[in-house]
Amino acid sequence: MFFDLSDQQKMIRSKARDFAEREVGPSAEQRDEEERFDRGLFDRMGELGLTGIPWPERYGGIGADYVSYVMAVEELSRVCASTGVMLSVHTSLVGWCLYTYGTEEQKQKYLEPIAQGKKLGAYSLTESSSGSDAKAMRTTATRDGSGWYILNGNKIFVTNGGEAEIYLVFAITDTQQRGKGYSAFIIEKGTEGFAFGKKEKKLGIRASPTLELIFDNCRVSEENLLGEEGEGFKIAMSALDGGRSGIAAQALGIAQGTLDATIAFAKERKEFGNLIGLRQAIAFKIADMANKIEAARLLTYQAAWRESIGVPYGKEAAFAKLFSSDTAVQVTIEALQIFGECGYTKAYSVERCMRDAKVTQIYEGTNEIQRLVISRMVLTD
Repeated sequence: MFFDLSDQQKMIRSKARDFAEREVGPSAEQRDEEERFDRGLFDRMGELGLTGIPWPERYGGIGADYVSYVMAVEELSRVCASTGVMLSVHTSLVGWCLYTYGTEEQKQKYLEPIAQGKKLGAYSLTESSSGSDAKAMRTTATRDGSGWYILNGNKIFVTNGGEAEIYLVFAITDTQQRGKGYSAFIIEKGTEGFAFGKKEKKLGIRASPTLELIFDNCRVSEENLLGEEGEGFKIAMSALDGGRSGIAAQALGIAQGTLDATIAFAKERKEFGNLIGLRQAIAFKIADMANKIEAARLLTYQAAWRESIGVPYGKEAAFAKLFSSDTAVQVTIEALQIFGECGYTKAYSVERCMRDAKVTQIYEGTNEIQRLVISRMVLTD
């Protein structure tokens, strides 16, 4: 096997790292404290080509691969997990669905501005009655007989909600078919009957807006149906495979950024050098952290590589998401222990990293769901 990166991949990683360190990192703490989304950062990402990494140039992308994309999410998440998840949802879920299932007209109208970073995307699946069980959704889309669908219902926990211009929304179009009665729709911000509800107050990723969507007799043209009617559940589930690679990359970035900060802190603390036993204990903790991060990186890049070459990657994405998110939580907890009282304050970034890490075990399918997915796949191999 060949593990070296191509020149293009190295260039994209370097560009993402430079942008993260120069433009994203300096304001990360303040944006987290203020729960503030910075649209200017997304606009700048579009100018750099980071918002359309895996999409062909004819649709506004830069024609790279998914390995390049997950490396960009990783680099952003090293300094700001909120920015990392913004790009992950925008690309893995919204852009991927449009590219895979959209008509040529839909790609030109919606994917192109998504890839160029001129419009931000959001993915709307979860409801109060349907989290891990997406088939329990209640939002409905009913044909009115004149080329329109009428949507009614609510979506919750929508990342990029309120800020995005393009929303992928899943709704029931046939109540008689639980497995095949769901459809996907492209809905633009400002559509009549589409409003925003409660903004969530969160433990972590506080600079990433998470809102409720409300549909009250929202009229959507049948031209905005994504894929065929009844394909919605398939579209939603297939998108989550790639989404898990994105969240694995986010978790990986959180863990790596935490490790970087921990190494710098350990080198500065004089008492770690004066007490031989303590110094060795800290060194061993850091070695374990680095070991888990490297394993998480290999799993994440493997899933992205498989997606890039067009072979099945669902199991590998579940592996990556499960292991990387568990690693992020474990690494941030260990880091805070090394920092001691200092880590429990906002004087250092590790407390923010620990808060940010936890959600990676929850969204894009909880880690319990990942274990279910993995067990089904390995038991049927």
